[in-house]
Amino acid sequence: MSIRKSIPNFITSLNLICGTVAVIMAFRGYELWAVYLILAAAVFDFFDGFAARLLKAYSPMGKELDSLADLVSFGLAPSSLIYMRYSELVSDAFSGKFPIFIIEALSLVPVIIAVGSALRLAKFNVDTRQSETFIGVPTPANAILIISFLHYTVFNPHFFPFEYTLWFWPLASLLLSWLLVSNIPMFSLKMKSLGWKENKVRFVFAGAAVIAAAAVAISGEKWSLWLMLLILSYILYNSSVYIAGRHE
Repeated sequence: MSIRKSIPNFITSLNLICGTVAVIMAFRGYELWAVYLILAAAVFDFFDGFAARLLKAYSPMGKELDSLADLVSFGLAPSSLIYMRYSELVSDAFSGKFPIFIIEALSLVPVIIAVGSALRLAKFNVDTRQSETFIGVPTPANAILIISFLHYTVFNPHFFPFEYTLWFWPLASLLLSWLLVSNIPMFSLKMKSLGWKENKVRFVFAGAAVIAAAAVAISGEKWSLWLMLLILSYILYNSSVYIAGRHE
């Protein structure tokens, strides 16, 4: 294989390295380091596809490697972070109030995000409908939503009353896993041309993202709030269009 054709796979491998180290950091208690590593993995995930298109270096191996890297970086790593966050808060707040086997069982529910991510990636690889749009929330978007929430709540106590319950993370994990494997169409941000008509939603979304970024920066809030709102808006918009279309 030529060096040119190996470049996308090398970038994908950097994605996998970041995700693997993020898992290690999560279990060692370095939550913020894990968050930053997953963000870095998302950047590499974007550029491996960009490099493959630019260099015309597509390959079946690259496609499979990309899915394997994404499973670790955007499935296993976020699941590990949620497990560690949830285990810590329930051991502090609910130890002795509920039977230990209930707490242990609930703490394992976030594992379902890794399973949902695996199903989502396998479905993407064989689903011919997903050449221009996605079916279900993409695994990187799901992971970014999780880590932006985790990051934001480290510095802001607003969500503590919701998060510090026995049921928040198990229910959130089930919902996020369902969104991964759902049949909700999600528009892709990739553009084959710069025409307004075929890219109207993408341009509007990009403009709204810039405005939201400026508002968050001016308010002095953390960058994670911007990312969280961005992904939530993406999911809510596509879900609303899907629901409206089903009721026409």
